[in-house]
Amino acid sequence: MSLWQCVPRTGDVAGNLARLDTVLAESARRSVDLLITPEMVVPGYHLDADAAGRLADPPGGTIAEQVSSMARRHGIGVLYGCAERGLDGLVYNAIRLVDRTGSRVATHHKTHLFGELDRAMVAPGSAMPPVADLDGWRLGLLTCYEVEFPELVRSLAVRGADVVCVPTANMIEYDAVQDVLLRARALENQTFVAYANYCDREGDLVYGGRSEIVAPTGEVLAAADRGPDLVVADLDRSILVESRRRYPYLADRRPDLY
Repeated sequence: MSLWQCVPRTGDVAGNLARLDTVLAESARRSVDLLITPEMVVPGYHLDADAAGRLADPPGGTIAEQVSSMARRHGIGVLYGCAERGLDGLVYNAIRLVDRTGSRVATHHKTHLFGELDRAMVAPGSAMPPVADLDGWRLGLLTCYEVEFPELVRSLAVRGADVVCVPTANMIEYDAVQDVLLRARALENQTFVAYANYCDREGDLVYGGRSEIVAPTGEVLAAADRGPDLVVADLDRSILVESRRRYPYLADRRPDLY
């Protein structure tokens, strides 16, 4: 698995897709099977409603076709962020999972919007975050702020997620997410957590970087610092099995009481 920590380029869809193609090629050379990008990596995150609507891709649209072609050409899966115009006409902050053959596996519309920028830009999703099968792993999909809600991560774990994948645009003042919450979510839910963030600046937003992959033990397996990076780690299923034996939180739940 690899996480692409990059500097956002607002509104440059063609350039961002070209950069994604390059990073997919590098990930493939490193024998990675899945690349996770930051939130809204195709259009950029710092958009107003007009820009988000103008740059939004419909399901199966041009952007979807281009990314599917990249995944197929490089033989690597990708979870990427974009603005999506839904069949209801609304614009959503979407993440899309594509497998190594270019087939579309799952899409998630961000349900928990953060701050006025999010709320002014897109509509909140209304569907439960998906758990999808990819290469023998069960992947739960969340976007940025959503991982900060324990109920969402627990719902993915209860539905069988092995890895919680989180494209994000987390600002530098919220480092507590990486310092505390990601490790807690991984441990309490007995899943891997993969968190792919931006770095540097976009408009008046300063991103914190520090993308990381966390084991179900709470150990950070691989992490970036503040600058652009490609974070790579192998996920070992034996770690998951042994950790769930040692920390049987899921098996010992009492949902009849809460």
